[in-house]
Amino acid sequence: MTRDGGTGFGIGRRRLLATVGGAALTGVLAACGSNTGRGGKGSGPALSQWYHQYGEPGTEAAVKRYAAGYDKARVTVQWRPGDYDRQTAAALLTDSGPDVFEVDGPRLDQIKGGQIVDVTEQIESVKDDFNQAVLKPKIWDGKIWAVPQTIDTQLLFYRKSLLRAAGVQPPQSVDELVEAAKTLTRHHRKDKVKGLFLGNDGGAAVLGGTPLFAAGLSLITEDGKVGFDDPAAARVLGKVRQLYADGSLLLGAPTDWSDPAAFVQGLTAMQWSGLWALPQVKKALGDDFGVLPFPKDGAGKPAVPVGAYGSAVSARSKHQKEAKAFVKWLWVDGTDKQEDFALSYGFHIPARISLAKKAKQLQEGAAAEAVRFATDHGFAEPLLWTTASRTAYQDALNHIIKDGANPETELKAVVRKVNSELQRAKKK
Repeated sequence: MTRDGGTGFGIGRRRLLATVGGAALTGVLAACGSNTGRGGKGSGPALSQWYHQYGEPGTEAAVKRYAAGYDKARVTVQWRPGDYDRQTAAALLTDSGPDVFEVDGPRLDQIKGGQIVDVTEQIESVKDDFNQAVLKPKIWDGKIWAVPQTIDTQLLFYRKSLLRAAGVQPPQSVDELVEAAKTLTRHHRKDKVKGLFLGNDGGAAVLGGTPLFAAGLSLITEDGKVGFDDPAAARVLGKVRQLYADGSLLLGAPTDWSDPAAFVQGLTAMQWSGLWALPQVKKALGDDFGVLPFPKDGAGKPAVPVGAYGSAVSARSKHQKEAKAFVKWLWVDGTDKQEDFALSYGFHIPARISLAKKAKQLQEGAAAEAVRFATDHGFAEPLLWTTASRTAYQDALNHIIKDGANPETELKAVVRKVNSELQRAKKK
């Protein structure tokens, strides 16, 4: 499940209709009717359930096994390779799409456009047991529009022995991170070990809003305004730029940030990567590593990006009541299946806090720390953070880190763009 984690990198309906020609769109919709999974043995109506294609072996068989065990409907699972978000966006405009489907989000246009239905009643009794950071982006107008499935998160991995040899403590602030990366690079220069790996682009692609949250800011405020129109935003991004300017970052690694190869091979003393990498790191390094959240800056607090695909019900389903009941059975009541889905095929955190706390694989060491970090410091992209806003911010971050562009100037342009996007969203 090495994916973006349900953080909102979906394709908008308008963009889909603007970029997909008639013939191509017809092909996408035709694919929507394909049958790629066995139906359940239930005696009720037939339901179609869609998933995007996961990378871990056994995941597809598992979700088909769950569906086959449901006795109140005949559930057919469709495993959707390719551009899942685009396929889903097209299918939700037709009567041939899924009844239940996995959604990266959901997006605000799907909610406001009446494409999915409210599942508040199905989750209400246990909503406080879900990780609130991943549940929050699935709430609009006081209603819950998708049930979180399993959590992916990102963390800072550090090699204990390399830090100890250089006399460096695990960094607790961005200033300490900058200094640690510089010291580690200098100390281990003969071995060609860099202090920190944030990705081959210097961190522009993966960090996103993480430094802003670490500085006590946000992407969008609770009252729907730009959350980083503040001098603290430019200051923290300037410090991220300093990592690049100091030559402290590993660049040009054989694989990018999501793969821990650079870390386990000793090319870097610290690496930003995903929780999914933890078993591989532990197998290679034993206890010679630790994990941290992205460290705080100034008056902020540690930041941990989290995301979760959600299970949603299509408004075009002819069996909405039965589809909602199935979602509740699987993703609210089916705690055994939820734990199995999170930890038997890859390494992830169950969306339910109670499950994360009791899961054997998550009770000790770095795994237990990761659960605590995700619970205490987790944040997710808000519903109002649109693709256009994300692109504008991403471009600015890239210019700041790699080109040394002025953070204040770059962020002013992003603030204008995000304000425009917020106004547009309010008019819909």
